[in-house]
Amino acid sequence: MGATAGPAEEARTLAARLGLREGQVVQELGYDEDCDEELRGSIAALTGHALVEEPEDVVDVVLLWWRDEDGDLVDALVDALTDLADGGVVWLLTPKKGREGHVEPSDIGDAAPTAGLSSTSSISASREWQGTRLVAPKAARK
Repeated sequence: MGATAGPAEEARTLAARLGLREGQVVQELGYDEDCDEELRGSIAALTGHALVEEPEDVVDVVLLWWRDEDGDLVDALVDALTDLADGGVVWLLTPKKGREGHVEPSDIGDAAPTAGLSSTSSISASREWQGTRLVAPKAARK
């Protein structure tokens, strides 16, 4: 047995970087053909659930794929909160710098508080996509 992780474990690691856990329900918004299929698959593998577009109940996490030309980011973030459970997380995925559709961090920094969210961290979600973790500020939580 080698010490390296197999393909299934490596795929699950992508989703684990987002802090996702088994059993969580993840809503996906903004899907298009440019989205990272490996990341999407890893989320389903780790959580044990397919990504949902129209949830029947509240969700633990919203995965929002967003590009600069997609419209008003504040409106999209407010819409992302519709089905999000208290204490849930919005992962805003944007193309990395130099990629088509890149969103400036300052735009995210301006939009998040207007939508009632605060940015807690940023990660490299995949080769092409940057992830920004957004949550409701603790003072606003009940």
